[in-house]
Amino acid sequence: MGMLLTNTVCWKAFARAGLGGYRLGALSWMFRRSKVAWDGLLQASVWRVLSRHGITEGVWVADDSDHRRAKRTGRIWRAHKVFDKNTGGYFNGQCLVFLVRVTPKLTVPVGFRFHEPAPELSAWRREDRRLKRAGVRKADRPAAPAPDPAYPGKAEQALDLIGAFRRHHPGIAVKAVLADAWFGTQAFLDEASRRCGGAQAVSQLRHNQTVRFRGRDGSLTDYVRAYPGVPQRVPVRGGKAVEVIVGSARLDVNAHARKRFVIALKYPGEAEYRVLVATDLSGRTLDIVRTYTLRWLAEVFFEDWKLYEGWGPWAQQPDEEGSSRSLTLSLLLDHALLLHPEQSARWENNLPACTVGSLRQFSQGEALLEWVRGVVAAGNVAERLSDLADKVKTWCPLAPSGKHRSGRDLGRQVPTPSLRYRAARAAATG
Repeated sequence: MGMLLTNTVCWKAFARAGLGGYRLGALSWMFRRSKVAWDGLLQASVWRVLSRHGITEGVWVADDSDHRRAKRTGRIWRAHKVFDKNTGGYFNGQCLVFLVRVTPKLTVPVGFRFHEPAPELSAWRREDRRLKRAGVRKADRPAAPAPDPAYPGKAEQALDLIGAFRRHHPGIAVKAVLADAWFGTQAFLDEASRRCGGAQAVSQLRHNQTVRFRGRDGSLTDYVRAYPGVPQRVPVRGGKAVEVIVGSARLDVNAHARKRFVIALKYPGEAEYRVLVATDLSGRTLDIVRTYTLRWLAEVFFEDWKLYEGWGPWAQQPDEEGSSRSLTLSLLLDHALLLHPEQSARWENNLPACTVGSLRQFSQGEALLEWVRGVVAAGNVAERLSDLADKVKTWCPLAPSGKHRSGRDLGRQVPTPSLRYRAARAAATG
């Protein structure tokens, strides 16, 4: 309720919003000291959402999201230098790997991990780039350090999330596993498919990779240029159909050391093809393309989560337990909105679901209306309102502004008559 009203994970903000009904110290103690089964809380909530809506199958989307923090964050868990895709620079922030479940009814987050590259590996990469620019041969450059178990990669964390979900919910069928180009490695695709009982795993290939076709090796870019696709109409996320250029073939991808289903895809307005790669060679081209359009729903979840569900705008709980527990609370809020009676009624009647922002505003209005009903039903309305006015003055104090200068001496701001002759002399001699 505190995150719903304040859109933060801040105990002071919760205390102010509740007008003292919840004390800062009590909230902090519950968060830090109470014996809450944090590890199982999120999985229990996932089970509640899936069982409430009768969901038995769906598609998994593995994706990562960066979150900007202050320049100095001594106690924010896993804060590090993150590449800024928009500016090409860097910022200090946190990187999170999410597993999102896309079902015929709803999209629900089911797990997360905080990611940080190993410091030794980051230092080696910087030095390797420097030596490469200096013309040093690869054989003369230092070898990469051994993997550090304390800093698993994004693909490893995504696979760990898949394994955890399968252990907790073995009865949920997996139709496909989707991921972007960061996860498009042979190890991730094969292992993700294996853990999901041989389900289709789809990702993207980078254009600098090579493929073997008719006994010859060539770059993926050259192959797509030599064999362009044909126009096809493809429904996007089960909605409106758009005309895209699609070409496909079953090719040996050298980096994967095996044959893959490779699909070149270009949407309207795009100049370059994006290349999809799928593990199951028995799939159909348009089926794979339609399924991969569901990956975009993870980006929609990220936007809603950052804007409306507390953790994005302001979440500065320190240390590992502060970040992980506050993020768990934020995802629980997402699940609670999925279980809202208005949302459930729409799904049961096969109507479009509500947006997170509108549902959050509606819930805030419901909370206000419920409080008014309680005041009216109590009978002593004047006394209750007087008590409320006192609480507002106590918990919502007015703070002095540094922008307005009332009550301060700003000095003389007019010319001094006795100094006019000096100004005239200076103008004459200048």
